[in-house]
Amino acid sequence: QVVATPITCPLHLLVFTMSDFVNASDTGEIPSFNGDAKARAMDFSNYFCSYAQLYHQKQMLTDHNRMAAYHSAILGNASVFKDKVVMDVGTGSGILACWAAQAGAQKVYAIEYTDMAKYAERVMKANGVEDVVTVIQGAVEEVELPTEDGEQQVVDIIISEWMGYFLLRESMLDSLIRARDKFLKKETGLMFPSHCTMYLAPVLDEEERKLSVQDYASAMTDWHEFEETTKSVYGVDMKVLEEDFDREQKEYYLLSSRWSELGPEAVYAEPAIVKHLNMSTCTIEDSRGIPAGAPGSTFDFEINGDELPGPVSGFAGWFTSDFKSRTDDVGKDTAPKLPHPAFLSTGPENGYTHWGQQVFHFISSIPLLKGQITRIQGSLEMSRTKENSRLYNCRFTYTSSRRSVDEPTDGQYLMKSPETEAVYQIP
Repeated sequence: QVVATPITCPLHLLVFTMSDFVNASDTGEIPSFNGDAKARAMDFSNYFCSYAQLYHQKQMLTDHNRMAAYHSAILGNASVFKDKVVMDVGTGSGILACWAAQAGAQKVYAIEYTDMAKYAERVMKANGVEDVVTVIQGAVEEVELPTEDGEQQVVDIIISEWMGYFLLRESMLDSLIRARDKFLKKETGLMFPSHCTMYLAPVLDEEERKLSVQDYASAMTDWHEFEETTKSVYGVDMKVLEEDFDREQKEYYLLSSRWSELGPEAVYAEPAIVKHLNMSTCTIEDSRGIPAGAPGSTFDFEINGDELPGPVSGFAGWFTSDFKSRTDDVGKDTAPKLPHPAFLSTGPENGYTHWGQQVFHFISSIPLLKGQITRIQGSLEMSRTKENSRLYNCRFTYTSSRRSVDEPTDGQYLMKSPETEAVYQIP
């Protein structure tokens, strides 16, 4: 018998205080791991509920770069799936589980937290794989599979489309790591995808950057009119709140990343790898973000003003996912080899994906000048917000400098800016 904890605590039946409106458990983890009933209900309303809607599933299913990568990874490596036991974490409408069954899997456990599980069951039956695929509704952290010889059953392969904006947003990686450590065969198990890499680059996105600045300016103009009207008509001075309103508007318009579909020509320097995950070995700590001083957290971009028109509008972040053989010491010699590796990129060079790129606009763009090299050096720190364990803040600390194109990299500067520090939220 397959056991899972059902969702039995509707949000409207719970009593909340203001401190309860934090989407994290008491220990700061995602609520599906160790949250109480209130935390789970809040997590469901903030995160999971949208995945129970077919319109959201359709958005992902019509992302052909996404679909083609997973289809190639699974059906293109059918020999690896043949007669294997597979787990699909966050199955949604069930298409990855269906492909695993079509590739010859002996058994597929499709785990889905939301009521989308009911649709997945219908999809399995409509495609004739209901005898192979068992859909389980519940949190993967609490699922128990049928036992073998009195012991917890393990699986040969875990497949999952867990990635969020700039890879880590949504923190679903936590659930995947816990499923891997609990269910996957240590020496021969495979993860699909097997490796994920985060990239950062300076970009041109000036039209959108200026729109954000204009929207912020318009919001402040509207506030000043409101402030004057409230004082002259109603006799109450609201100026005391102006600073707080200004902070709110800056955070929303200027210090929030924006989803974008950039073209390859918008990328102004070779992208820097800021984080790499081996899905067979990464840890919960890895999923928390990019700590200050971590390997890959620094960047050094050089842009030739003779080659690109400028200006530099900000940074953009995206990720890639590989589906290839294991490379870790434990499994590289014992796990099955993938005869046909597959690859997914959400970068500007690959066209549309529903992930797009996350653009962090500068408040003031950095100009590029003819005959000069502009150098942008700095670091990225990425961490979960205190209010929501599924969302992240990105702290950029950087300087820009210019030198003549004839000067070496560490040659004489024509100018060097003061250090800039800005913290952006990924909404």
